[in-house]
Amino acid sequence: MAITPKILAFAGSTRAESYNKKLVKIAAAGALAIGAEVTYLDLRDIPMPLFDEDLEAQEALHPNALKLRDMMLAHQGLLIASPEYNSSISGVLKNAIDWVSRPANGEAPLACFVDKVAAIMSASPSPLGGLRGLVYLRAILGNIKVIVLPDQITVPKAYDAFNSDGILKDTQQQAAIEKLGSNLASTVAKLKTSL
Repeated sequence: MAITPKILAFAGSTRAESYNKKLVKIAAAGALAIGAEVTYLDLRDIPMPLFDEDLEAQEALHPNALKLRDMMLAHQGLLIASPEYNSSISGVLKNAIDWVSRPANGEAPLACFVDKVAAIMSASPSPLGGLRGLVYLRAILGNIKVIVLPDQITVPKAYDAFNSDGILKDTQQQAAIEKLGSNLASTVAKLKTSL
């Protein structure tokens, strides 16, 4: 690739043994394999209070929201694995999106999201693999000016889907998730080359 795509990979979960953390790492490996630069982020490492406009007015952006904002600004692509909570996305993921959607340092609102390219996926104990939550995530990202790739993958019955090393037991699923990561990287590279 003429341009090295910079991809930020994270899951919308803070649970230590999150299926979605395992899943996004597989997609990240697919992006790395074709030459992308990938940064893995655990949202547990940058906790943020619930978004509150009064708190924002008193303190401006929370320091961890600024860290996430800076990371997002430094990357062109997003790999997001989203757990499904009650047929939607997790509170921690929505809260992170809400915080970094706010303007900072004289920038316009949504500066972290405009023209970013995202690939989304989900792993869930449910038979649908988190599919219902991805509908909401796709809508949210699209409404804040993120280009979301049409392909998405869900892994149902996630409690039995992974080996102890974090690799998917189903080799076709493993390859499909890796391909999702490589597709994101190649799409970012093509878009950046054409600009």
